Amino acid sequence: FAPVLRESAAAVLFVHNHPSGDPTPSREDIEITKRLKEVGDLMGVRVLDHIIIGNGDFASLADRGLF
Repeated sequence: FAPVLRESAAAVLFVHNHPSGDPTPSREDIEITKRLKEVGDLMGVRVLDHIIIGNGDFASLADRGLF
């Protein structure tokens, strides 16, 4: 969150890829997203989404209601 705070951002969006090509969120993806949201809440920074990219497709944890 250091760059987010340094830039005084009001919100953040996390994106990463799955080298396997399957963008389905893993249990670990869901857990880290919940932790990142908790940290964001403490710091007053809104976590908009966590997007996972793979094989020309993507998964949005926000759209899936996973955090």
